[in-house]
Formats: sequence, structure tokens, C-alpha cells
Amino acid sequence: MSLFFFFSESSDYSEAEVLPDSFPSAPAEPLPEFLLEPEDAFIVKNRPVQLRCRASPATQIYFKCNGEWVNQNDHITRESLDQITGLVVREVDISVSRTQVEELFGLEDYWCQCVAWSSAGTTKSNRAYVRIAYLRKNFEQEPLGREVRLEQEVLLQCRPPEGMPAAEVDWLKNEDVIDPSQDSNFLITIDHDLIIKQARLSDTANYTCVARNVVARRRSSTATLIVYVSGGWSSWTEWSECNARCGRGWQRRTRSCTNPAPLNGGAFCEGPPVQRVTCTTLCPVDGGWTEWAKWSACGTECTHWRSRECQAPPPINGGKHCSGSMMESKNCTEGLCARSKSLAPGMGVAVYSGLVVALLLSVIMALCVGVLAYRRRCRHLHGDITDSSSALTTAFHPGNYKPPRQDNPHPLHPSAPPDLTATAGAFRGPLFSLQQGVNDSPHKIPMTTSPLLDPLPNLKIKVYNSSTLSSLELPNDVSSGDGEILSLKSVGTVGREREYHTHTLSREPGLSTSATLGNLGGRLTIPNTGVSLLVPPGTIPQGKFYEMYLIINKWDKTTLPSEGSQTVLSPVVSCGPTGMLLNRPVVLTLPHCAQLDTPTPDWTLTLKTQTHQGAWEEVLTVGEETLSSPCYLQLEEECCHVLMEQLGTYGLVGQSCPPQPACKRLQLALFAPRAPCLSLDYSLRIYCIHDTPHALKEVLDLERSLGGVLLEDPKPLLFKDSYHNLRLSIHDIPHTYWRSKLLAKYQEIPFYHIWSGSQRPLHCTFSLERGSLAVSQLTCKICVRQVEGEGQIFQLHTDIQETLPPHSPLPSGGTCLPSSQVGPYAFRLPGSIRQKICASLDAPSARGCDWRLLARSLGFDRYLNYFATKPSPTGVLLDLWEACHQGDADLVSLATALEEMGKSEVLVVMTTDGDC
Repeated sequence: MSLFFFFSESSDYSEAEVLPDSFPSAPAEPLPEFLLEPEDAFIVKNRPVQLRCRASPATQIYFKCNGEWVNQNDHITRESLDQITGLVVREVDISVSRTQVEELFGLEDYWCQCVAWSSAGTTKSNRAYVRIAYLRKNFEQEPLGREVRLEQEVLLQCRPPEGMPAAEVDWLKNEDVIDPSQDSNFLITIDHDLIIKQARLSDTANYTCVARNVVARRRSSTATLIVYVSGGWSSWTEWSECNARCGRGWQRRTRSCTNPAPLNGGAFCEGPPVQRVTCTTLCPVDGGWTEWAKWSACGTECTHWRSRECQAPPPINGGKHCSGSMMESKNCTEGLCARSKSLAPGMGVAVYSGLVVALLLSVIMALCVGVLAYRRRCRHLHGDITDSSSALTTAFHPGNYKPPRQDNPHPLHPSAPPDLTATAGAFRGPLFSLQQGVNDSPHKIPMTTSPLLDPLPNLKIKVYNSSTLSSLELPNDVSSGDGEILSLKSVGTVGREREYHTHTLSREPGLSTSATLGNLGGRLTIPNTGVSLLVPPGTIPQGKFYEMYLIINKWDKTTLPSEGSQTVLSPVVSCGPTGMLLNRPVVLTLPHCAQLDTPTPDWTLTLKTQTHQGAWEEVLTVGEETLSSPCYLQLEEECCHVLMEQLGTYGLVGQSCPPQPACKRLQLALFAPRAPCLSLDYSLRIYCIHDTPHALKEVLDLERSLGGVLLEDPKPLLFKDSYHNLRLSIHDIPHTYWRSKLLAKYQEIPFYHIWSGSQRPLHCTFSLERGSLAVSQLTCKICVRQVEGEGQIFQLHTDIQETLPPHSPLPSGGTCLPSSQVGPYAFRLPGSIRQKICASLDAPSARGCDWRLLARSLGFDRYLNYFATKPSPTGVLLDLWEACHQGDADLVSLATALEEMGKSEVLVVMTTDGDC
């Protein structure tokens, strides 16, 4: 019937329209897409886990576990229709038991995977692993209780028990969970350790490590942390009053151990809490009368009198004054004198005569006083009439030489020139003592013991009006002693008071140098120390000469410039004479031991100078220069060059620049006694010194005096600002023949001793003892390292009876620079080339091809404003270039910089006149 109807309908339809060749097919079904994939699961105890997946469109979904299909009866299938796409969504669950997982043998974990079908094909899900969860009972490492000082870093370690899944760790402080996000003083590492950055009193508590996972929760044993505070003394109280009101007694002052008070077992303060000193209280003395004086002459009133004083003893210290009258009078005629109310006729004349005489005496005394005042004034005015000849003939004056008064601008005869050739009298030796006493007047010129009429030596005195300094040319036979360096300083100009001072500095062998320099300049170098002073041409005024010096101050004879957390990085160097008027900057070169090759700045570097009172003041901080900065510091990896216009005592200090700790470059030098060794005892000394030539030279000189010998070249060590000590230990000693006298396993040099640089030189000694005198071979290993930092190892193999050849890491005498170079020989760049370069680059250029570009090419452009304030910026840059290339000053680097600037005309001059 239906078939018939179909054809009937088709017949009717065919009459109306023409049928198409083919009917449209349904759209192709896509591949199944997983909306939910099975996830990893853990079987806790005996509870099975459920795995689920969902896919669309999917006609069938089955699980495959460990490569085998799961029975269809074990699947729980749910089917729904997606209301948006109209596709069938199928969801399947299976259950995995502990038994199924335990029955699996092999290295691979138990896994399951979903496979979904559609008419387009199949799709597989990710694998889901099923594991049996567990957590062991015992911790691999439990935290241990400690006692730490206040603000110390604390590390509490915890290794949780083995478990599946891996246990998560929490830390409890007195049963409260520690949250590092709430308290930044706590830090939990990836290894589950607890770090307390700075221990506080509130951190004294019980700490517990808690491990937990889906199976169980385990607690470690409790670690008790005690933060103790060692006591500190308070300030001393004021001294009490003397307990004796009269005579000898004592007074006391106290202090308490409360700043801070010791807490939690901290050490009590060392030292006495009470100080007692003796005192003496002056006893009160009552006054006493002296004997009566003699009676006076009988007066007109027929009486005479006598007196006494309260001076036997006088009342002192609060004593009572004498009681009674000071004067006593009585009748001197025993009643025979009749007191008359009027004068006798002869008495009137006598009285008037006495008055006249008294008046005349007063007039005469007034005249005498006036004459004396007038003479004094005239003598003071005559003192203004001075000339140079009076200075040369001072030996003839019976009194002190008096200079012209400053308040008399018009001395007598101003047009009369002084006679500088006066030779009326002379004396041998120096004109005056170069080292005045403290109490000597600056106007005195002490006389010598030589005969007054000896001829004058070849002595010249030059006085310059335009300078605040005077120069003195001494004869050839008059010079300063070997242990002195002379500098003369004069205050004032011609016609003003002149003061001569001396500055005497001791010359330590190998730590000082000096030379007489003038307008041509020169260079002072202390060999094998890295310290030098460059005095460019034109620094000293034309026609003047100065005895200039350069001295490295010994550490035990100077106060160090460091304070607080600062550390000394260079030797403390004095250059002079101080007070010199310089026409242009000099360049002082100082070696330093700061490690500077890090990508980020770790140092805050400061240049300091020492005042005349001995205090240290900051000159500049690198990177913080201003127009008022008196110096410029060019920093290199191993030294720094300081452009300065004031000579004095300088030193470089530094401190760490957060957040990274800075590092100092140190050297480790190993010394032993000089062979042959005739004793059973043998010692090895290891010095920890700054990595500067001066520090090494100092230790070599010290060991040379002690009879020590350097076993091998010093080893470098980077010492970090981390508050950790330097630890030294000796290992692998052949105990059959040698014995170490050191009871401890290692020795340590405190961090602050090394970082501050206040104690020099630092060393540790390892004392050994050999079994017999026949033992001569020694092999051992010495380890030196900073705790939690870098280290070095000395592999020692030596024959203590074999005389080692002299070994010194310092350059030989043939290669070191001379201690002083005077004039053009001190400079690599000839004066003619220098002038042409300055003339070409000093003037500003619109294209920027001037001294600023030269500074950038040479690497001197950190603070260009310093050079911009100088009359010739190019000249100062060339002075700095000379100092930076002291040992290898070839002109190639300078020529390359000029070539890059396009200064071909200067290159032609350098090629023609120079030695490029």
C-alpha cells in the first residue's frame, strides 16, 4: 500500500516538475571531541577511584587500561543531546580498585585511556594514571632546636617522609601556621627549609614541620628556637660627690647591664659595674691674725696706731674670717699732749709748704709719663722702616727682628728700593731654623753660633708678590736630612707678615719618594706599589721650584678613613707640600681591591681626605659628582686616578650597594721558614691581604725580616660582604712523620677584621712537628675559603732542608718604573703635539667634534662638567690619559681616538713629530 502510494505521489509530482538527478545527502559527521578527559587519581586505602570521560559526537566510548579493553559491563554509560549543536553527547565512567593496580607488574604505572567512535572515525584521550597513595611515618630530616643571637640568620631544615603524592609541607610556630606572605622575615625554600632572615625576640618559639598529602598528615618533632640577647653596658653615671668632707676619700660611678639586658641565656656584660676613684676634699681653714705691726708715729691728735691682717692663715675653703678689729690706736703721750683746736703759727707754714711740694711732684710725674709714651710711639713708627738688607743682617741685631706693621700701608721712603746686596755682616749655615719650636714667635730669626764676621754663603732669597707661597733657594751644602721632606709655606705678600713652617714626614724605605719639580712638571712613582703622582707641565708657576713628596702611610701610624660598614680599598697616601697653589690639576694614582667586573654596580665608592686635625672628610662619591666637587675620579679595574688641585692625604673607601653584596679582591700568600730547618718544629703562615701591589710588598718585606720565604705565587680570592668568616684548614698531613699542633679542625679570621681593613697584615699559622730531624719531605693540602663563599687550595710538596731560590711575584728592578722623572722625560706625549691637540679640540665645535668627543673615545666621559670648568679641557684629558697609560703609554690608542674623530691634521703632526 505504501509502495503504491509512493509511486502514485511520484507520478503526480513528475507531472508538475522535473525531478533532480540526485537527492542532497546529510552533512558528514565530525570526529569525536572529548569534552572531559580522565584525570590522574590516587587510591586512598582501599577506596576505588572513578575515571570519567565525555565526548561528542560519539556513538561508542570505551576505556582501555594498560593496553587492554575494559569489559563492556564495567562501563556506566550516559547519553544526552547537545541543545545547541544537536549532536549526541556520550559520557562513560569506570571504577578502578586497589587490587587491579596491585596486580600490575612492571616499571610503568597503571593507566587508563578513553577511545570514542563516530561515523568519521575514532579519537583517543590522554592517559590517566592511577596510583596507590601513601605517606611514610618517619621524616628523612627533622628540625633541630638552636640558640641564636639577636638578628642572626637562622636555618631550620626539614625533609618530609616519602609519599605518593609528594607531601606538602607547612611550618608551625607555636601551633600557628607560618605564612611568609604575611611576615617577610620568614622564607620557606623549595627544599621545605625555613629561613628566618633576622632573628627577633618574638621568634623565640617552638617550630614544627608538618607534612601532608591525601592519605595522612605527619608532624615532626618540635624544635625549640631561643633567641638570646647578650648584655650591653649602659652609659656611666656621673661621678658621685666625694664621701669625705675633709681630706682623702673616694667617689664612684656605676653602670648597668641594661643596654640591652641579657635575655634568654645571653652572656652578661664583661667588666665591672662600678668604678671607684680616690678624691681629696679641701678642708676649710679658719683665718688667723698676723702679729701686730709697729706703732705708727705720734700724730697731731696725740695718738698712734697699729694694724694686723687676717693672713696667718687666710680663711680658705669656706673657713671662718678672723674675729676682732684690724686696727688699734691709743694715746702716744701718756696724757701729756694737750689737744689744740687751732694750729700753731709755725704749723701753718709747714702745711702750705707740703702742699706745694706735692703739687710739683705730681707735675713732674705727669711729664715723665708723657715722655715715655711719646718715645714708645716713635719707636713703634721706626719699626716700619725695613728692607731686605735688614733681614740678611739680622745676626747683628741684639733683639728680635720685627716685621713691618700691617696697619701702616705707607712706610717711610716708599720709593727707596731695598738693598739686596748688603754684605756688611754674615753668618754660616741656614738663614733660620727650618723647624721652629712650638713657643717660638714667628718673628724670631734665631742666631747661629758662627762668628758674625764670616762671609755670606751663596744664598738667594726670592720673594713673589703674586703668590701666597715663597720659594727659597738654598745653597748646595744646605739640604734637608735624609729622613725629612721639606716644604716651605709663606702667608702674605711683600710688605706683610711672613710665617715659615716646616712639614716633616718620615721616609719609610720603599714607601716614599720625592723630587724637586718646577714649571716643566714631572712624575713621582713609588716602585712596586702602584702609587704615583703626575704633575703636568705648567702646574707649578714659572720660576718656582718645590720639593714634592709622595708617601704611603703605614697602617699602624694613621687613622683609617673607613667608618660604619665602609671598607678601605686603597692605601692611604700623602702628597705635598700641602698648601701649594697649583695652576692645573695633578693626577694621583691609587691601586684598589674592589671587584668591579659585575654587570650591576655593587659598590658605593667614596674618596676621602684627612684634615689637619686628623679627621676624615668625604671629597666625592663616585656617580654623585656636582659642579662643586673638587676632584674627578677615573675608575679602572685595579686602580683609580684622581684629578685634584689640593695636595694632602687621600684614601678610597667603599661599601656594598644593595641588593647585591660587594666583593673585595684578596691575595693568599703562603710562607715558610727559610731552609735549612734545624728544629723539629715547622710553621706555615698564610697571609690574607688586599690584592694590591703595595699590600703584597708590605708582607714580603715583613717576612724577609722574619726569615720567611714565599713558597708559591699568591692565589686570588673574592671575599664577599656576607658577614661570613674566612676559614683555614690543613689536610692530608703524613701522620707517620708529621704531627699538627692545632687541636681545632680549622682556624677562622673574623669577617670584620678582613672587611674593615683595620688590622694589617692578617695571617694564620699552622704549627707542625716532625718525628725526627731526618724527616725533610712535607706534603699537605691547605684549604682557605670564606664560609658559604669562594675558596682556594694550596697543594704543598716541599723539602724543608732544600734552599729555595729567591722568589718574588713583584716585577724585577729592571722593569719597574723609576721613582721620579723630571721634565719632558716624564711624559709620553711631546709638548708640541700636546699644544696642537689642545688648540684643535678646546674650541667648541658645531658638529660636536671637540674635546667632548675625545673624552667619550677615551672613556673619560662619566662627568664632563668637571672638564668643562677648566681653561683647557683637552689638556686635562691628556693629563689623565698620561696617568692611565703610565706603563704602556704608546700613542696608538690616542691616535686611534683622533682618527675616529676625523682630526687628520693632528694625526699628521703626530706622525711627523711624535713616535706613533
